Amino acid sequence: MPLRNSSSVTEFILVGLSEQSELRLPLFLLFSGIYVFTVVGNLGLITLIRLNSSLHTPMYFFLFNLSFIDLCYSCVFTPKMLNGFVSENIISYVGCMAQLFFFCFFVNSECYVLVSMAYDRYVAICNPLLYTVTMSPRVCSLLTFGSYVVGFAGAMAHAGSMLRLTFCDSNIIDHYLCEVLPLLQLSCTSTHVNKLVFSAVVGAVITISSIGILISYALILSNILHIPSAHGRSKAFSTCGSHIVAVALFFGSGAFTYLTTSFPGAKDQGKFASVFYTNVVPMLNPLIYSLRNKDVKLALGKTLNRVLF
Repeated sequence: MPLRNSSSVTEFILVGLSEQSELRLPLFLLFSGIYVFTVVGNLGLITLIRLNSSLHTPMYFFLFNLSFIDLCYSCVFTPKMLNGFVSENIISYVGCMAQLFFFCFFVNSECYVLVSMAYDRYVAICNPLLYTVTMSPRVCSLLTFGSYVVGFAGAMAHAGSMLRLTFCDSNIIDHYLCEVLPLLQLSCTSTHVNKLVFSAVVGAVITISSIGILISYALILSNILHIPSAHGRSKAFSTCGSHIVAVALFFGSGAFTYLTTSFPGAKDQGKFASVFYTNVVPMLNPLIYSLRNKDVKLALGKTLNRVLF
């Protein structure tokens, strides 16, 4: 059955961040800058890792995929978001469902890639002698492939349950992207199944990711505390500092967004809070993993020397 026949609504209007006309130009300039920085930063990190053999290690393999995911899911909605600041932001029904699917796919995949990175740090610190064997190219590929497969399954569950709904009255989405919860508010049929699917998928992602990361870092902390020298403890902490910051920003901002939207009258606060994990975190990740990383700085210097001289 064609998608259009499943709904009397053939297009949606995205309200965006603000309906105040005087704020549209400043917001357009702000988010254009964030988007350019996100694309350049993540694409630059991907290229750097790809071109430098010194960065062909498990840690940078996962970082390569993290940057790829950040780049992709920023491109899923940001161009449409920017368009909304300069004109009426209309998206077709099919386009909205596609945006919902790819956004859920990349966000879910990022959660599991972050878990894989935590496991990589655990092996590197707690079992350094077996690191190359435990984190072999095959294992790294399987962990990454599994992250994408589970992310795909979650996105299919969200999109599949959304396709069963009928939208027959309002077509105005009070958001800047086609998110699950704002869309459910527009349906004129029962959303009970959708809410169950949403709770199950999001709950599974958060539970599995949180448990995996917490266990990894509990074992890392236990191992570090047994290191006799302060220098050794500091060096061990520094190898996972960037990942801890990235995890805290991503999961912290995401949790705050959905907790905020659960309170009555807090819709606008949730919408603005979601900007942080959808726009700001993908921009910050390349900085987090490069500013304090000697390997990346050294690889960048070598690459620039080859290109310029």
